Amino acid sequence: MNKIVIAITGASGAIYAKSLLDCLVAMPHQYAAVGIVMSDNAKTVWETELGHQDYTQYPFTFYHKNDFNAPFASGSAQYNTMIVIPCSMGTLGRIASGVSDDLVTRAADVILKERRKLILVARETPYNLIHIKNMETVTLAGGIICPATPSFYSKPKTIEEVAYTVVHRILDLAGLPTDSYRWGNNK
Repeated sequence: MNKIVIAITGASGAIYAKSLLDCLVAMPHQYAAVGIVMSDNAKTVWETELGHQDYTQYPFTFYHKNDFNAPFASGSAQYNTMIVIPCSMGTLGRIASGVSDDLVTRAADVILKERRKLILVARETPYNLIHIKNMETVTLAGGIICPATPSFYSKPKTIEEVAYTVVHRILDLAGLPTDSYRWGNNK
């Protein structure tokens, strides 16, 4: 059964994190545990962009960014998927460099060393060469870079529907089936 770490960093795009958490709430039979780490900046961005503190209302276990006693700080806890959403370029750089200076980067290091699934939802534009090289490094180490780039062929009508085009792709990458738009199947 899936054990998932969700890291929410301070990059713009709190709607993606909210949409992912909403989806996970709706599919509890697809995982055994969800652990969440939110940076202080992530909380500020969430409150600024979404206008509330509803992240406190989710039924998941939240861990402090410096809590190295969290189960997913060790490979022995067998968390098999980590999603960093949105992933700031600073977090990407620390992960790519192997700097484990907080719980987010330690958990990512553990996921990579155990050859498990790391999905980084990069949220920045444009990218500079350092960002691109860091994405290459993480990809070569086995991680998946999934930019927060929405699709429009499903004709989303609200900002939430636009965010779900990215979140459903992330869930697919994580191996969590969803009933989402499929090219060629939804005519």
